[in-house]
Amino acid sequence: MKILFIDTAHTFLIDSLRKDGHICNEEYNLSYDEIADLIGEYEGVVIRSRIILDRKILEKANKLVFIARAGAGMESIDVEFAVTKNIKCLNSPEGNRDAVGEHVIGMLLSLMNNLNRADSQVRNGEWIREGNRGHELNGKTIGLIGFGNMGSAFAERLQGFGCRILAFDKYKKDFGNAFVKETNLQDIFENADVLSLHVPLNTETEYLVDETFINKFKKNIYLVNTARGKCVKTDDLVSGLKSKKFIGACLDVIEYEDLSFEKFSTAHLLNEPSWQYLVSSDRVILTPHIAGWTYESLEKIARVLYEKIKIIS
Repeated sequence: MKILFIDTAHTFLIDSLRKDGHICNEEYNLSYDEIADLIGEYEGVVIRSRIILDRKILEKANKLVFIARAGAGMESIDVEFAVTKNIKCLNSPEGNRDAVGEHVIGMLLSLMNNLNRADSQVRNGEWIREGNRGHELNGKTIGLIGFGNMGSAFAERLQGFGCRILAFDKYKKDFGNAFVKETNLQDIFENADVLSLHVPLNTETEYLVDETFINKFKKNIYLVNTARGKCVKTDDLVSGLKSKKFIGACLDVIEYEDLSFEKFSTAHLLNEPSWQYLVSSDRVILTPHIAGWTYESLEKIARVLYEKIKIIS
């Protein structure tokens, strides 16, 4: 097959496909229009998020057999239209699930124990102990929304912390085990100390966490979002932080991200009060969409995609 690489991936993927006899063309700088002009020549496409493969571009993909995304989320592909053209849409959440699980643990421990703030203070010559007294994960109730690769990976890593884990997934059943209670949203609203999101971005989850949703929680909680930025309405998150309904927030993704996830400009956010609040608050930890971004996950993602491509090629 002739395969177009729009975005970079670990060299294992392209090397392995070439060894199997496929023609792989690397075109990492082509624009949307340039790709639209070329896509009709290809049977396969490998992407991350740089270009949106929408209906307009897919209508020209008359030979396309598969689209392989090096990552989990599929919102950069018009999957529904692709299916009508018998195009297989592949992703690789198995490849970065471990990285995401570990990243969530790291962010949460850092926030609950004031590690970022304390580090900054010590570097500035301040030695503040009582003001940095933290909270333990032990004994806390963790509410997970979404129990696919990412949610289950986080749950696995929580097992040694003595937490109670509640998980809700609208599209899965019978996944509970000795460590995880399969439950409903109401149970999470009533009991969670920490809420962690592990859902794709779609019409059901866009701005899932808004004022109405937030006010359903009985306790004041910590929020963790490593899913997609637009799953949380930032203005309502900030209102929750100000009212202390949110004790703190760990955000690897933000509403204001560029669609490609590859670049981010704050110029248009200088007059955005909610963004300014987030970046100035020591009750918020921010990372640049890197929860699944490890050296190990880069190779794992490539290996997962290779195996999936091999099945259909």
